[in-house]
Amino acid sequence: MNWKQEFTRQEQTAHHVMACPLLSFVVFVAVLALQLAALCKAALVTNPGPLTGGTAKQDDDLPAWHISYSPASLQLHMNTVQTLGLRIEGITASDLANDPTIQLRSGRDHVATLPGGGFVPVVEIKQSGVFDGAFNVSGVFLGSTTLFVEVRGWKNNRSVSLPEELPVTVIREERVIDKVFTASVAVLVSILYINFGAALDLPTLKAIMVRPIGPVIGFLAQFLFMPLLSYGLGHLLFPDSYELQLGLFFTGVSPAGGASNIWTVVLGGNLNLSLAMTTISTLAAFGMMPLWIFTLGRNIFDKGNLGVPYRNIATFAIGLVVPLGIGLLIQRFRPRIARVLVRILKPMAAILILFIVIFAVVTNLYLFELFSWQIIVAGLGLPWIGYIFGYLASKGARLPTADSLAISVETGIQNTGIAIFLLRFSLPQPEADLTTVVPVSAAIMTPFPLMALYLILKLRERCALREHGPLIPKDVSQQQVLANDETT
Repeated sequence: MNWKQEFTRQEQTAHHVMACPLLSFVVFVAVLALQLAALCKAALVTNPGPLTGGTAKQDDDLPAWHISYSPASLQLHMNTVQTLGLRIEGITASDLANDPTIQLRSGRDHVATLPGGGFVPVVEIKQSGVFDGAFNVSGVFLGSTTLFVEVRGWKNNRSVSLPEELPVTVIREERVIDKVFTASVAVLVSILYINFGAALDLPTLKAIMVRPIGPVIGFLAQFLFMPLLSYGLGHLLFPDSYELQLGLFFTGVSPAGGASNIWTVVLGGNLNLSLAMTTISTLAAFGMMPLWIFTLGRNIFDKGNLGVPYRNIATFAIGLVVPLGIGLLIQRFRPRIARVLVRILKPMAAILILFIVIFAVVTNLYLFELFSWQIIVAGLGLPWIGYIFGYLASKGARLPTADSLAISVETGIQNTGIAIFLLRFSLPQPEADLTTVVPVSAAIMTPFPLMALYLILKLRERCALREHGPLIPKDVSQQQVLANDETT
């Protein structure tokens, strides 16, 4: 293909691809407008109070009671019931003069409830001034909450919540299928990285790095813009849910997904540049993911009272180096085997993504109970804004359309399988389950604009073919396919 044909092809491709980013940008602006409207509406609604069920705590003039729980903390599985002991001491006759209602309540009824209502029988404690009883606590859904004692009808007919709280955590009972899922994902990711090591084209990578404008833009978009975007979106969409903020942030700091190379080929982008950026992104992830998680991500861990899993994340990063090194050794000493691994790399990457997403959904159908419009907007916003930013940044650098398309796809597609695996591997329950919903949402929403762009290109190509003949001559198309095959 000579340079004139290539230039003509890029101009035609540019004409076709411009519609999708602009359309995505308009959609996202509309979504942001809806978000602002929702925030304004929420600001007009009376705040029901803090986590403790809508009753404001009073720091002064509280009942001078001593409250103790047995056990001091409670962890139970979903759809199970455990017995909790409650002892209240120091109750005086004057405290009960107005016949107040004393109730043990849950801060989040959708996490844990008290089937009997949690009412303390006031009549029984008027004589002794002590209550010593037991209540059943039912685990409803994943999450954390607190139990607290609320007194209604206190002095001046006020309602107060006592400061002594019992932390409650509701988790899923670990099943055999969960262990199978974690183990199978670990094996598949290891095999994929062996294939990736065998497929590394070091000469092509060196050639691209001689003038690394595209890889530099891709690196900055992947490991500077996307982490900051995920952090900001998390605080905007989930201001009160640190688990969901963490899930979105882990997705944003993940490297590019293997599907980016496949979509680059499908949409006619620069495959060599895509492979180079995927290589750089994957290698840089060993340092950039821990860097972001231990710096900016630590703010989320601290605010959510979550321990930063330093050892698990370090083990995860080091663990991926081993299969990558095995792949490089195979390429060096067993080139015939390496060629076979290269051929199955793309199908393997597609299978891995489909397996993780489908298996994660099928084995964890409870995730869809967590889906809300915020989860959907997060799943849409992260990759779609990534597409737009990558495309506009590369166009601002005056790169060819094929390069801009590759950078756009590389920026927007995150390796959600790595994010899911890292979250499940690093965090305890229930945080590991709660955070998984965000990368699952992102994985579901990521392909939509790419599929729309592909359909638009196909439809316009058919229309142009009927009116003016093929946009790309048949022999040129075949030469391009052969050139792509040689580079892969």
